[in-house]
Amino acid sequence: MTKLIGENVLMRIFIGESDRHGHQPLYEALVELLRKEGLAGATVLRGICGFGAHSVYHTQKLLDLSADLPLIVEVVDSQERIDSIMPAIDGMMGGGMITLEKATVIRYSHDPKRS
Repeated sequence: MTKLIGENVLMRIFIGESDRHGHQPLYEALVELLRKEGLAGATVLRGICGFGAHSVYHTQKLLDLSADLPLIVEVVDSQERIDSIMPAIDGMMGGGMITLEKATVIRYSHDPKRS
């Protein structure tokens, strides 16, 4: 397991539900890349509404099956690991936004009973 306690970087990748990389949803392709490259972990969060660079409002409505809701892929790892994977991530994205901020990791472990 990666040692992650202390000062690290939180990367947030803001994309849309309909964004794709080849024939795969972009969020799935990003998580697969991050896992393959050995980053500490990733989580995909789905927003209930939002807008981006084009100011198009996306929201979930009962009758709207193509809402293209906002997604955020969050990753915490070292600055070096984030920097090394950034060109690949950038190459996969057509639009969206990536932010970085400092994160202090207090705990990073797994439950041995769940292994």
